Amino acid sequence: MSDATNGHEAQEGRQGRPGTYVRMVFPGGSPRIFTDLIVDYTGTLSLDGLLLSGMTERLTQISKIIRITVLTADTFGQARSQLERLPVEVRIVKTGEDKAEFVRKLEAEHVIAIGNGRNDVAMMKLAGLGIAVIGPEGAAGDLLRVADLVVRDIRNALDLIANPVRMVATLRD
Repeated sequence: MSDATNGHEAQEGRQGRPGTYVRMVFPGGSPRIFTDLIVDYTGTLSLDGLLLSGMTERLTQISKIIRITVLTADTFGQARSQLERLPVEVRIVKTGEDKAEFVRKLEAEHVIAIGNGRNDVAMMKLAGLGIAVIGPEGAAGDLLRVADLVVRDIRNALDLIANPVRMVATLRD
């Protein structure tokens, strides 16, 4: 691929399972491979515990190109029921350090992390690519300072992953 292109390609997934990955090349940089998408739920994928419109379609589409895990403290207790029919893994965590520990167990440089809260800061610092979302519940200032990219809502973030060449201009040196 040329320096200005990005794409999706098949590879062996985590623990030897067939999977996919997102390959990004930014001008002047080496190819970057992302195998896992870690997404916060409360305030990122949801409002008041209910999945935002458009998420079912986007998460289903993106699950075909990258593994998705939702890490959430699940403030409203709705995450599992709202996501049960979607091709995502849901893990309930207590703290931001729990999120960071999950990313550490993966190859962090191959993780894209998306969130809006203070409890997303530690995982975003570790992730190969961090996207802060300014959603309906806002975004923590601490998170904005460590994110590689800031978008106005989760739809924009997921659309960037589906079409990674859109990030080239924003993330080039």
